[in-house]
Amino acid sequence: MDGPRSDMGRWGGNPLQPPTTPSPEPQPDRDRDHRDHRSRRGGARSFWARCCGCCSCRNREDDDWGPEPSGSRGSRNRGSRNRRPESRGSGVNAAGDGTIREGMLVVTGVDLLSSRSDQNRREHHTDEFEYDELIVRRGQPFQLVLFLNRPYESSDRIALELLIGNNPEVGKGTHVIIPVDKGGSGGWKAHVTKASGQNLNLRVHTSPSAIIGKFQFTVRTRCEAGEFQLPFDPQNEIYILFNPWCPEDIVYVDHEDWRQEYVLNESGRIYYGTEAQIGERTWNYGQFDHGVLDACLYILDRRGMPYGGRGDPVSVSRVISAMVNSLDDNGVLIGNWSGDYSRGTNPSAWVGSVEILLSYLRTGYSVPYGQCWVFAGVTTTVLRCLGLATRTVTNFNSAHDTDTSLTMDIYFDENMKPLEHLNHDSVWNFHVWNDCWMKRPDLPSGFDGWQVVDATPQETSSGIFCCGPCSVESIKNGLVYMKYDTPFIFAEVNSDKVYWQRQEDGSFKIVYVEEKAIGTLIVTKAISSNMREDITHIYKHPEGSEAERKAVETAAAHGSKPNVYATRDSAEDVAMQVEAQDAVTGQDLTVSVVLTNRGSSQRTVKLHLYLSVTYYTGVTGSIFKESKKEVALAPGASDQVTMPVAYKEYRPHLVDQGAMLLNVSGHVKESGQVLAKQHTFRVRTPDLSLTLLGAAVVGQECEVQIIFKNPLPITLTSVVFRLEGSGLQRPKVLNVGDIGGNETVTLRQTFVPVRPGPRQLIASLDSPQLSQVHGVIQVDVAPASGGRFFSEAGGDSRSGESIPMASRGGA
Repeated sequence: MDGPRSDMGRWGGNPLQPPTTPSPEPQPDRDRDHRDHRSRRGGARSFWARCCGCCSCRNREDDDWGPEPSGSRGSRNRGSRNRRPESRGSGVNAAGDGTIREGMLVVTGVDLLSSRSDQNRREHHTDEFEYDELIVRRGQPFQLVLFLNRPYESSDRIALELLIGNNPEVGKGTHVIIPVDKGGSGGWKAHVTKASGQNLNLRVHTSPSAIIGKFQFTVRTRCEAGEFQLPFDPQNEIYILFNPWCPEDIVYVDHEDWRQEYVLNESGRIYYGTEAQIGERTWNYGQFDHGVLDACLYILDRRGMPYGGRGDPVSVSRVISAMVNSLDDNGVLIGNWSGDYSRGTNPSAWVGSVEILLSYLRTGYSVPYGQCWVFAGVTTTVLRCLGLATRTVTNFNSAHDTDTSLTMDIYFDENMKPLEHLNHDSVWNFHVWNDCWMKRPDLPSGFDGWQVVDATPQETSSGIFCCGPCSVESIKNGLVYMKYDTPFIFAEVNSDKVYWQRQEDGSFKIVYVEEKAIGTLIVTKAISSNMREDITHIYKHPEGSEAERKAVETAAAHGSKPNVYATRDSAEDVAMQVEAQDAVTGQDLTVSVVLTNRGSSQRTVKLHLYLSVTYYTGVTGSIFKESKKEVALAPGASDQVTMPVAYKEYRPHLVDQGAMLLNVSGHVKESGQVLAKQHTFRVRTPDLSLTLLGAAVVGQECEVQIIFKNPLPITLTSVVFRLEGSGLQRPKVLNVGDIGGNETVTLRQTFVPVRPGPRQLIASLDSPQLSQVHGVIQVDVAPASGGRFFSEAGGDSRSGESIPMASRGGA
């Protein structure tokens, strides 16, 4: 798992393997592009016949404009964009010999008004991108200036060209021709807003269904003296993104506060743990950091996704769900739930997506390691970066249905002890995925809005490890025949937990159905705050309601066990509730079971408690403690059974997330009622304390202090801190060595803010003995007093640096 897979991507005809020598981004074969482009045009209608019918009668013999000008798409120039650009290389005339004839209209340069402070970037909400190229959102006009060798005349003909991919074609939308002041097609058009001397100001309208990606840009002119084409220049490349601000774009979002949160917010909260003990961590999405946009487009390239399909958010989001994991396509992240992360990074140690995406772009190799919240965090980054409104969603008690029964089947022996070798279905303590917003023209009406996309590789979809986009509305109503992957996601949020007990003849009988055990709480970060928002109601009708039961039974009817509910029988007058004491790793704790007799006769309950550790994915370890009790309950009475658990008892067994599973089963002697409950709880981890030492100003060094106290009586070895924050600090790894038992340590780090405004600086701590330790501080950055400041580095980005402690103290 430490090297790239050789599997071909979903579109096997165009696999891209990691470069032998890593480069900042993939370099297409430009010479081949030019050859292909010329060969397509040579025997067909002339350029002007294709773009402008009024010009097609002129110079019919000039069907070929001559050789394409060369230029590397991959190179970058970060110089000032607020100057009059100079043309690189000679223009191309009709004869193809590079001669500029007197009277020809020559474009000597272009200003795309692409700096972050220019009108284009501000109006298109792309001014936070740490790029100097023009970045626009489709379906919305932008301005540019052409510099000419002479004043523009009414008889002159000008056309703008945008090209993307190895084989640009007009019919596929990968070769766009926009005649100036001559109308347009498909929403593309351009017109003159001002002609002043040798400067020509244009307003360009892009199509609301345009392909997203990085386009080459050129200008062609034609007049009586001849034809001219501006050479391609890497400085003039244009990024086009989806546009949630455009009503004609199918990703349109009609709420400005939603757009601010789900498209423009660079940090967020991801929730984990258990429903009763919800943990939260801040995640740096960093979608505007330098290099991230190139990484997102590179992901589509690595999948071999046809450029012609890149205007469809349904297809793009499905490809991203496949490519964020590494299974079957050399994707971004290698999943690992083994507990051994020695050959990579513990998933709990990541604090954001930037380091992961830039590593993938730089090397072409899948990054070790990810688990569901990492996959989801990276997916949020990619989709927001490309312009899709996206949020990170956590589902507590998330089912993983392996047999398409749409129920969670749990098997027990005659004494109600779990038969783990039969329990293939699992219930994750929590599972994290994504919602993204779009219309669904490929579905019947009524299924627009939030769509589930899940990049965590659990089950294949059409033979590929991807999931979604799936309409949340179809999930809510159990319409599991709707694409994509509705049965699997429905089971995650609204299946029933069915308990099967082995009988004396070896057969199994349903002894209990727990209807409110799956998808008990679905949450996301609230808009404009760090509060938690409960969105369970958009995924399912109220538990137990007629509409909810209808949805479950509608879905189950399409599963592999359509008659599962026909065998139910129960008379229930004893109720059971399970609780676990809140505790920090290193402390003793107590679990308890409360039994209540709601009947009018005495009840005697034989109770069994089995305790084991569990991964958050529902995979359990062996039972390390058990207890058996018999409880007599008078009518209307309650009684509590407790089981103390010492740190020394659970310490040798503890795994990631510090979670434990209590299986409780009981049998009521008088009525034959079966009691069954699985209760997951966790021991918490401490937080890091971050303090800002002084004011934060763009371009000026600032210092942060991090304090951590080891809660364990044992030494933490090979401790690694991570520090990251968009606009503040590029991802930084700090090796701090060992931290003694119950020891308190302090370290200080400096950073240089590069963008003003409210920012989040996020830190994590990881060691083999303790993980899932995080901290965050808001940093309000003041603008630079001397004017604009922008640095690509985004602060010191050294990796693997060894850091001495500023101070150490005892408990």
